[in-house]
Parts: sequence; structure tokens; C-alpha cells
Amino acid sequence: MNPVTDIHTLWTTAAEAPGRIPAPHIEYAQLSPTLIVFGAAIIGVLVEAFLPRRHRHTVQLLLAVLALAAGFAAVVGLAAGGFATTKAHLAAMGALAVDGPALFLQGTILLVSLVAVFTFAERRLDPASHGKRVDSFAAQAAAVPGGAAEQAAVKAGFTTSEVFPILLFAVGGMLIFPAANDLLTLFVALEVFSLPLYILCALARRQRLLSQEAALKYFLLGAFSSAFLLFGIALLYGYAGTVTYAGIAEVIADGTKQIDPALAGTMGNDALLLIGGALVLMGLLFKVGAVPFHMWTPDVYQGAPTPVTGFMAAATKVAAFGALLRLLYVVLPGMRWDWRPVMWGVAIVTMLGGAIVAITQTDIKRLLAYSSIAHAGFILAGVLATTQDGISSVLFYLAAYSFVTLGAFAVVTLVRDAGGEATQLSKWAGLGRRSPLVAAVFAVFLLAFAGIPLTSGFAGKFAVFKAAAQSGAGWLVVIGVLSSAIAAFFYIRVIVLMFFNEPKADGPSVAVPSPLTTTAIALGVVVTLVLGLAPQYFLDLAGQAGTFVR
Repeated sequence: MNPVTDIHTLWTTAAEAPGRIPAPHIEYAQLSPTLIVFGAAIIGVLVEAFLPRRHRHTVQLLLAVLALAAGFAAVVGLAAGGFATTKAHLAAMGALAVDGPALFLQGTILLVSLVAVFTFAERRLDPASHGKRVDSFAAQAAAVPGGAAEQAAVKAGFTTSEVFPILLFAVGGMLIFPAANDLLTLFVALEVFSLPLYILCALARRQRLLSQEAALKYFLLGAFSSAFLLFGIALLYGYAGTVTYAGIAEVIADGTKQIDPALAGTMGNDALLLIGGALVLMGLLFKVGAVPFHMWTPDVYQGAPTPVTGFMAAATKVAAFGALLRLLYVVLPGMRWDWRPVMWGVAIVTMLGGAIVAITQTDIKRLLAYSSIAHAGFILAGVLATTQDGISSVLFYLAAYSFVTLGAFAVVTLVRDAGGEATQLSKWAGLGRRSPLVAAVFAVFLLAFAGIPLTSGFAGKFAVFKAAAQSGAGWLVVIGVLSSAIAAFFYIRVIVLMFFNEPKADGPSVAVPSPLTTTAIALGVVVTLVLGLAPQYFLDLAGQAGTFVR
């Protein structure tokens, strides 16, 4: 179904029969996961406006948890009803896909976001300020750092409870992003989840200037990537005369069957197709953090509040790779021989660049940032398989990676000194002797990142490398294995630092978290071990969800 044609039909019908404009057909039940999240976000804004300040944090936390849990239940209900397989189709007049990959990725995003909410709500890690517990976020976001307004807000015990509805708006955009079935919906979803993330990055309670610098860098570079994406959309529309995925794919496969007189000079022009496709890919590769569009990643990960970093590193990558998969497999399969060599190069430099530069890092958050860049390269190996197994392996890898990442950043929030989080690697020396349990949990996450057997990281890497090898990308797999070996060096180096170095007398302490962060870390460990020890059920689940509706 073509939205452009549908809109034209609506106007024609309205002109023929004044006062009888037909309403668009929207399948509300099938869009319920997204609608629940957006509805809760709007209610959260009203809570901020009308509820007394002392009640807002608790109400916002409960609202966010209920909304995300209800959204996940709606996804499970749709999957159980057959919408991931036999009933997969296009909804909202062709703008959104309800199919296996969309539901699998939406379920993953909702679960990851639910765990992330627990880390957002943590209020026991920092010492109480003026007798009131504080979280990771600035007391008053609009106040000048260090100014009188900020000091008054801290003294009054203000909390930025707005982070919960902002997070829900971001999650809503992420749910639409991998399900978008036309380029305009893709762009709108990108902006809906990007703008809240820019705000969240700027809200750190400590090191506010570094946090605001990170948000500004992310905003400026994100604006450039959005502009590239939008320009690419315009060129693809000029080439195909439509923004729907199926319409563009049909023109690529069969040529122009019916030329729009207004676009007669451009339709079918291969230059527009190649340049437009490249620009749209650039916008998506920026979001996944692939080289050479990765420069924002380490600075933003370091400067943002750590709960936001964990959420962003996990959920954004899931949404962005979902959109990238749908674009390459649904819109551009007819151009496979054009984009595969380019994506080969991107995957190789991403794997090697992330792994090699991570070795030089002295800050744990920057190290994890370059680790995430390397993992983007590993996932791209699965994307390049261009087979059913490639899709399912990427889906599994994204689910496994997101929980490991969230758990690792949750552990980072616990290691603290007088200035807040102790992110310098040198301060982690001897952590295994000072707090064996926390160091052991972090070691599990690092081993999963490294792809050591019996962890989810090994199962994920094995799946994507197997899919890539079976599709003829043997050399890409060899480079991926070499990159994994390089990456294993700096992961194991951190483990050695924690367990085999003497702790410093003035070293950091490990804060005792509330049940919220404890639950987030425990879930990360459980998922990491379950997907490592018994991955087959989840691989089969990803395999069943690996077919795009066209």
C-alpha cells in the first residue's frame, strides 16, 4: 500500500463528495506496544505539571515500569497471535510493518528499557544531600552549573523526575524505528528518539560541564547525520517517485512502470539511487556507531550520566540495526552487489578500529565505548550475510549484547570515590580483593564481550560468523576472529587489573545499591549465562522471527 497514493485518493474522494472525508484505517491493537509507551509518556508530562514535587519520582517510576511491562506484554500477545509469522503484514496504511523482526526487536527494546529504568531510579549510590537522597541526574537541569539556582535546587532536594517521560518518548521512537516501512516514518522515528537522548545526555549531577559538552557534540553530529539521511530520502524519492520501501524496491527491480510527470526527469536515474542510498546508510551507520561515523561515541558515553550511557548503548544499537536490516533486505536487495563491497569495508575498519583503539584507553567508559564500536562491526558481519540465517543471528546478537552492556554500565555506577564514579582504569586496581562479588560480576560481562565460551557473547559471535561464512564472506570472518582476539586482550587486562594487582590505599569504594540496581545487574548476569549455556531456544526464536514482510 502506497501512502502517497492513499493520500491522493483521500483528497480526490473529498473533492468528489464534500463533507465525506474517509478516515485513515489504523490497526490500533497491532500498534498497541508503541501507543502504550507514548500514552504513558504523555501522562508522565502531565504528572510533572500537576503532581506535587515530593510524589513525582515514585509515580513516574511506577508509570514507566507499568508502561514498559504492558508494552512487552502487548508484543508477546501479538507474537502469540501469529503476527510474527503467518499474519505478518503492513499496518497504518503501509507506514509500519508488523512482522517477526519488528516484534522481536521491539520486545528486546522494551525489556532493555525496563531494566534501564531501574538504574535511572537508583538513589542510594551517592551520599544524601541536605538529608535527602539523590540520583544520577542534575537537581535542576535548567540551572547554570555551580550557580546560585543549582545550589538552591540541591539544598531543596529537587530531583529531575522528568527523565522518566523523556526516556519513554525515546523508547517510543525506538519502537517505530525498526518497524518503519517508508522513509518518512523512518526519519520521524529517528528524530523522536534522538531528541530525548540529546537531553538525557546533558543531565549528569556530577561533572555537569562534561555532560553538557557530550550532549552538544551528540546533538551537532546527530543533526548532520539526520541531514544526510533526509537528503538521501529526497534523492530516493526523486529516483522512485515514492517513499515506501516496497515501491522503491519494485522500481529498482523492474524499472519505472508508471512515470510521474512531475518526476519524469529523475525517475530511474541510477545516480540518484546510488547517492541517495549511500546517504541514508550514512545516517543509520552513525546511529550504530560504525567507523568512520563513530567519533561521537567515546565522548558521549564518557560525559553522559552512566545510566543513560547504558540505556543508549543497548537500546539505540538494537533499534538502529533493526532499521538497517530492513533497509538493506527490503529496499535495496536489488543493489546487493553495489552495497556489499562498501559494507564489507565499513565492517572491517569498524571491527579493527574499535578493537585497536580500545587498547589505548585509560577510562572504563571510553573503553566500553570503543568496545561497542567493535561489536557494531561484528554485527555488521551478520548483516552482510544477506540470508535468513544472517537476520536471525543479528537478532540474537542484539538481544544478547544489549543485556551485557546494560549490566556492565550498571556495575560502573557502583565503583565510586569522593568525586563520584571512579572511571579511571588505574583506580580499579585490586577491586577483586576489596569487593570480590562486584569484580566477579564485571568479569562475567567482560568475558561475554570477549566472546568466551559459556557466555552469550560466544553464542552471538558464533552465530553471526557462521552466517557470514556460509554466505561466502570467509575473509570477513577471519578478520572478525582476529579483531576478537585483539579485543580479548584489553578485556582480560581489566580482569587482571582487578584481581591480580594490589589495591591502593586511597582507592575507590564500592557503593551498596538499592534492590533496583541489584536487580538490573542480576538480570544482566542471568541473561548472559542462560544465552551462553542454553542458547538454542533463543536462536530458534530468532530464526522464527527472521522473515521481513514486504
